[in-house]
Amino acid sequence: MFDVTIDAAGATDGERVTFQSGGQTLVGRLYPAAFSHGPAPAVAIIGPMTYVKEQAPVQYARRLAANGFTALIFDPRHRGESGGEPRNVEDPFAKVADLRAAAAFLTERPEVDAARIAVLGICMGGNTAMHAAADDPLIRVVAAVTPHVRNAEADAQWLGGPDAVAARLARGREALAKYEATGEVQYVPAVDSINLEVGMPGQLPWSWYQPHADRGTWENRYAVHSDAALLTYESLSAAARLTKPLLFVHGDNCALPEQAKRHFAVVPTHDKLHLRPDTPHLAFYDDPTVIAATTNQITDWFARHLGSTTTA
Repeated sequence: MFDVTIDAAGATDGERVTFQSGGQTLVGRLYPAAFSHGPAPAVAIIGPMTYVKEQAPVQYARRLAANGFTALIFDPRHRGESGGEPRNVEDPFAKVADLRAAAAFLTERPEVDAARIAVLGICMGGNTAMHAAADDPLIRVVAAVTPHVRNAEADAQWLGGPDAVAARLARGREALAKYEATGEVQYVPAVDSINLEVGMPGQLPWSWYQPHADRGTWENRYAVHSDAALLTYESLSAAARLTKPLLFVHGDNCALPEQAKRHFAVVPTHDKLHLRPDTPHLAFYDDPTVIAATTNQITDWFARHLGSTTTA
């Protein structure tokens, strides 16, 4: 396995590609396997809540490509270069469909072995990856890195209790009704260091996302009506029907550790592995040492279940 030097310029390398999902054109970057005898195994990568491909996904894509996997990163609909109006909508149901569309796109590429498709999800993308893998026969194996899992108890812990969740859902539904009636979109910041009436409240998400906003690689804006979908979504039922091999990288210093353990416990497959590194949650987003080690663990898992790039 290899480590690679990752610059901070974003996803400016790789091949620019487009594919369709839900009637929208999604834009991605494809990183070819660095070595392969014949079509290579491939992985579609999805990132944290409100992400764009130039953030955490590119860090994993370049390293997985160096380790022999063709890797696809992409902007989900409503974000980045991809289509979808209004902008800056967070729709977890659409993200599951977008990830499945990304997997399907990979199967159409001549350099990819269509029988060896994996998905990788980071943070909120981890539950998306489990959802997609549970229901899509094209996806053979899944890795979830520091997954932010979703169920009623997890959302209450995340957002400050059941009453706070209910109030936020009511605001989201009101904003959605207004948008559907008038076309007007109500926005709040996606993150803020003090204000809790934002998409991702708290100092921790602000500390990571705001520098991306300052660099112009990510827009700090969140459509309030997103909450109508966001807070009616859960991932526990998807975990309970996931029969694909699962690598679950989540320790006690990651978000919602007890709920993560609950999710892992209900996955019915015996072919699953829970790694519990003593690593802070955000280190999995952009710490080169952590990402290099985690990518090598993912490489081992994918190779075990998909075969190496030298295996036809």
